[in-house]
Amino acid sequence: MMAQPARPLVVGITGASGSIIARELVEALLERDTPVVVVASNAARMVWQEELDESYNSAVARWAEQPHFSTHAITDLFAPIASGTYPTAGMIIAPASMNAVASLAHGLTPNLLLRAADVTIKENRRLTLIPRETPLHAVHLENLLTLSRLGATILPPEPPFYLKPLDMDGVVRFVVQRALVASGVTDGLPDDMQYRDRER
Repeated sequence: MMAQPARPLVVGITGASGSIIARELVEALLERDTPVVVVASNAARMVWQEELDESYNSAVARWAEQPHFSTHAITDLFAPIASGTYPTAGMIIAPASMNAVASLAHGLTPNLLLRAADVTIKENRRLTLIPRETPLHAVHLENLLTLSRLGATILPPEPPFYLKPLDMDGVVRFVVQRALVASGVTDGLPDDMQYRDRER
């Protein structure tokens, strides 16, 4: 009897600031041979170009060399991830813009990224959002609360102050690892990211 292939994890990338989180997340998943399906908004591609040292297309070309990677256009509502009958391990939206959060909280799914997230919710699969906005006003908070009540994990990219991160890369790595745990990809954080009781 042949083993069933692992279910893919969907990664949605919106136009919020924080493209580095998306890049590191996809690469961490591919390093673990986790199947990944990526869908990025047009705004995400523009922000990526502004924030990182390589274009989004260059990153996709590099990821496409891995056998477990696939991607779909934001307009492709016929992609498999638009249907609840297509089995996935869940979805991470990294970063999640407040526009995407508001649309999803109110059931508005005009593109593949939002449709895939909506499917994740209705099929009771794991949905993790890494929201990028500060400060948050009441509407942002209400929308995030709505999604939390629907079962989504809200994972703001907060730095682990108790680990004394030295640079941005350390914070991004921590956030990515937390997202992997929230999505069930890993059982726990690496040893160097766990809080340890220190002798006083």
